[in-house]
Amino acid sequence: MGSAEAYLRGPLRRSLLVRRIAEDPTSRLAVWARRFAMFSIVVILLGIVIVRAGFLEIIPSLAVVGGALILATIAVVLALGAFVVIWRDGLAGFGMAMTAFLVGVGLVVYPAYLGTKAYRLPAIADVTTDPIDPPRFEAIARLRSRDANPILYAGLRAAELQKAAYPNILPLILPVTPDQAFEAAMAVMNKRKLRPVDARPPQAGRRDGRIEVVFRTPVMGFRDDVVIRVRPDPDGARIDMRSTSRYGRHDFGTNAARIASLTDDIEDAIGNLRSEKPPPDLPAKGSKKGPDPKATKTGEKSH
Repeated sequence: MGSAEAYLRGPLRRSLLVRRIAEDPTSRLAVWARRFAMFSIVVILLGIVIVRAGFLEIIPSLAVVGGALILATIAVVLALGAFVVIWRDGLAGFGMAMTAFLVGVGLVVYPAYLGTKAYRLPAIADVTTDPIDPPRFEAIARLRSRDANPILYAGLRAAELQKAAYPNILPLILPVTPDQAFEAAMAVMNKRKLRPVDARPPQAGRRDGRIEVVFRTPVMGFRDDVVIRVRPDPDGARIDMRSTSRYGRHDFGTNAARIASLTDDIEDAIGNLRSEKPPPDLPAKGSKKGPDPKATKTGEKSH
């Protein structure tokens, strides 16, 4: 009997296992949700490589990225449907559905965030500290393709939108010579490991100092162009900047944030230069403190 029971136990166990598998099939929605999610990861990585390497023009490259986001959205929808089916019918596949949901949401959450910024911020892609006489691109102008944004500043309408959205974007007035201001700006470029396309120091009475450099966004590697102009000013030196996106009508606030960041870095660099090179005639004790090494913005003088 013992051997007979052992003999029957094997087939019985296998039959119960087969029955359990038959009773708990995997949700097909969960399976397809995970497939779409995994495929969207492959496509988004491919799109990033294409954009950063410049294998295709910008429009086809963005189409690849857009296709990945569509796949991720489909994965989220299928995962939500799988959750409903799994809860209602007791099917397997919850882990697949959850994986697809997290991957899909992770891919679309940042574009959704950009969408909210696009709603709040003006549709401009060219920001400058001097809308009346904006710094001009020269060397970079020859690098832009025909389908890039115009190299000329958009004009009064863009200036009004910029002033309303970014009132802190102002010229930088520094209590130093134009050569020192140019040196500080170049120090910032070196600190950020940026290689200027063109860099010409100022020459009194002959030309302004100028630095042209290409920035790249962290993930996608989109190219944004920046020009820094250095001129003499009654109070020392004046630095104007212009940051513009090569493609697209909306920069989502990136150019204004870049100019603000460069302004802070140049102010810090000026402070470092002045601390390293103290003036030969130090003020006597009890005398008034000299001008603050931190630069003041033009607009702050009127307050």
